[in-house]
Amino acid sequence: MTLLTAGNLTKSYGGVRVLNDAQFHLEPGEVHALVGENGAGKSTLCRILCGITAADSGAMKLDGRAYGPRTRRQAEHAGVRIVVQELNLLPTLSVAENIFIESMPHRLGIINVREMKDRAQAALRKVGLHNIRPDQLVSTLGVGQRQLVEIAAALSHECRVLVLDEPTAALTGPEIELLFEQIRRLKSAGVGIVYVSHRMEEIRTIADGITVLRDGKWVATRCTAEMSHDETVRLMVGRDLPSAADEATRPVSVDVVMSVRNLSRGRAVRGVSFELHRGEILGFAGLMGSGRTETMRSIFAADQADTGEVFLFGSTTPAQLRSPRDAVQHGIALLTEDRKSQGLLLPLPIDMNVTLARMPMVARLRSWIDRDRERQAADGFAKSLSIRCRSTRQAVRELSGGNQQKVVLAKWLFRDCEILIFDEPTRGVDIGAKFEIYRLLSELTQRGKSVIVVSSDLLELTAISDRIAVMSAGRLVRTFRRGEWTQEAIMEAALSGYNQGRPTPAVSA
Repeated sequence: MTLLTAGNLTKSYGGVRVLNDAQFHLEPGEVHALVGENGAGKSTLCRILCGITAADSGAMKLDGRAYGPRTRRQAEHAGVRIVVQELNLLPTLSVAENIFIESMPHRLGIINVREMKDRAQAALRKVGLHNIRPDQLVSTLGVGQRQLVEIAAALSHECRVLVLDEPTAALTGPEIELLFEQIRRLKSAGVGIVYVSHRMEEIRTIADGITVLRDGKWVATRCTAEMSHDETVRLMVGRDLPSAADEATRPVSVDVVMSVRNLSRGRAVRGVSFELHRGEILGFAGLMGSGRTETMRSIFAADQADTGEVFLFGSTTPAQLRSPRDAVQHGIALLTEDRKSQGLLLPLPIDMNVTLARMPMVARLRSWIDRDRERQAADGFAKSLSIRCRSTRQAVRELSGGNQQKVVLAKWLFRDCEILIFDEPTRGVDIGAKFEIYRLLSELTQRGKSVIVVSSDLLELTAISDRIAVMSAGRLVRTFRRGEWTQEAIMEAALSGYNQGRPTPAVSA
């Protein structure tokens, strides 16, 4: 018997139909991938399956019986659970409390803290978080670690259907493989898994079947083995895409626009030194917790470094970077990995978010915002970046995760900084939009801009980077030029700082 079926599901928001007679089915022990561009309706369909959102019309069945949860709790009681794309952990609670917030072990109304910690530790081990304490506050964790805690929470409860919406967006290779091990364990137990991802290589590895959505409509359902990568992409976007990137070596200026020397911050960043050249894309690789994000935040002065200096544009005097405002005024932009809490003002409309970092450009008499200028600026980026929205007056919180990422990108492009640091710029972005971002990065370097890209996707880094710097255990351990790297060599360098606990010497890039 088919485990879960959904037929003729429709859903509209504000008069805009985001699902149009969509259909879906899932067998016991099957991993079924749900793919499509941002705004295709994937997350909306998942939210309907899990009781978070009610469909306007259509019907669902679970184990052959009518199924129509009105709340997420009702769906969970029926055995249907979801790990959503946008994190929903409570930062002021501990890891253990977040994992068991719905069912804390207790006796006579008193929480059994020891049992909760022991069970949380076991759940954390399943997803590779051996070094995270159950009593550690979630607010102290990075985005990738929080994602794994969410997955650990879902895996700690019995379920018939598990929906994973972009579960690996913030994870690196070893963490993804640990997740896949748990997925295979659930498959063998007969659990059906709905897997939403933009990473085609993952889907071909883990999924048994693929359903394609486009503009809210069902397009095709096939066995994974029967659908090629090119056909999948063509069905998703309705057109052929160009090659991933021009892999030929591009001319890069010898001019150094930024020199970082002996940057340190606690144990997260330890003696990092490197140079960035004009017109260069410098990739940063490394495992989760390797110090990549912490290094970029220290350069941007979002976190204060303990020691180290940053020299800009050939100056022999270190730049005084005491705050992000100082960094932006010196021509540095940072697109953070956590767009929701650090990159956007979610209740505000798209146009206000886009112009936020350069408000004088849309002001009259230096004090009054010209709404027409603001809207025109935002409309231009909405068109060039293909931001799916009703208008640029739409609140950012109403957009899909990938389209929110494009708004953050538009904000920094409008600021027109000389040095752009992108931390996971394509996280949660569909494959068509990825090509647009790659093209945009190339255009920026042709205009003389210098770009740092932090990414957990090695295929992405090897496609777009001129050099790749690898971090391990807080140190920059090796730098590869184009033509020198292989994925195996990059991973070996990324693991080197953790081998037998031996420290790895710092290396200048």
